[in-house]
Amino acid sequence: MIKILHFADAHIDMANYGRHDPESGLPLRVLDFLHALDAIVDAAIAEKVDLVLFAGDAYKDRSPAPTFQREWGKRIMRLSQAGIRTLLLLGNHDTSPALGRAHAVQEYDTLQVPHVRVADRPCFIKTGEFEGLEAQVLAIPWLSRSRLMAELDLSAADTTETNRALEARVGELIGVWLEQADPKIPVILTAHASIQGAKYGNERTVMLGADLVLAGSLVKDSRIDYVAMGHIHKPQDVNEGSQPPVVYPGSIERVDFGELEDEKYFVIARVEKGKTVVDWRKIPGIRPFLEYRIKLKPEDEITPQLEKALPDSKKIKDAVVKVVLEYPEVLEARIDETWLRHWAEGSFEFHLRKSPQFESRVRIPSDESVSSMGPMELLEIYWREMHTPEDQLPRLQKLAGEIISSEGEEGEGD
Repeated sequence: MIKILHFADAHIDMANYGRHDPESGLPLRVLDFLHALDAIVDAAIAEKVDLVLFAGDAYKDRSPAPTFQREWGKRIMRLSQAGIRTLLLLGNHDTSPALGRAHAVQEYDTLQVPHVRVADRPCFIKTGEFEGLEAQVLAIPWLSRSRLMAELDLSAADTTETNRALEARVGELIGVWLEQADPKIPVILTAHASIQGAKYGNERTVMLGADLVLAGSLVKDSRIDYVAMGHIHKPQDVNEGSQPPVVYPGSIERVDFGELEDEKYFVIARVEKGKTVVDWRKIPGIRPFLEYRIKLKPEDEITPQLEKALPDSKKIKDAVVKVVLEYPEVLEARIDETWLRHWAEGSFEFHLRKSPQFESRVRIPSDESVSSMGPMELLEIYWREMHTPEDQLPRLQKLAGEIISSEGEEGEGD
């Protein structure tokens, strides 16, 4: 049995904006991601795992700022100094589509950092090849379409057909490796890719390029003992209740509001032949994201509606908060943004999204013309187009009639 810690999709500089920490100079949201990463590294060292397996996407793009490379490097060096084998799989955000360009974690190979290995191309790590690790690892990093074609010696063709050919060739490659694997030693497959049947969250907004999609039957092969995936941010076991576990641990922090309901995890897996036990570990201290959608009614005062719909300001303390307001365009001037921003003062970040609904032109019955209709008839059509409650129509019409009558009487006396 070997014990591994599996995590993925760190994106430590994804939220490189907002307020900065005066001591470190780093954006506070970046510190959230780094605190999550610290918790993962602490667990790996405390539990003396045999292997830390990172399944790709250290950063938000392939050209991270040196400051973020330094912060990521501090955490990886802690693992190295603790003597823990660490395998860094390349993700789509770490990779340049151009052949020959360095990737975002190139330095660990270049400098030959002790106990750290980078999988930047498909490879089969056999028993004992990674500092005596008693396991076999099949590694499929993210490869751009052009790079993957070069790796697998494929010629250019129709995109759909090429993608099918690429997926088929990757499947063949994994099949060959499984034939070569020692059946008595645990086999781990790790990939930064999509799997047929996996559930996506909102991470498509941060994905780059077309997905490599692995067949469900390929990753659920009984010769594999654990499948360590990255790329999809929604935590899940695609083969839940069966062997092998096919695990996406998800991103280590909330990237955006599409992940506001997702808890964040890393995984400790005890891998044995035919019997792997997965322990989901919730990452502590994840920043809460809160979203409130409010549809404003034109007949009521606006601020009391907001007071009723929104929680006490204490409940949003230190959270990233978004308020979405939907309202008829005529209410724009009545919305008190100062009140809203005062309510949100205790939040970590506040986003206000106003969504005015522009009324369409008043529709006149097709068999009538404006000239044939009196003021009261036109006014009734207007009230209905404004979605005025039925119980208010008689009172409004009566009041309008009184105004029109009084205006007429004043005109006659002039």
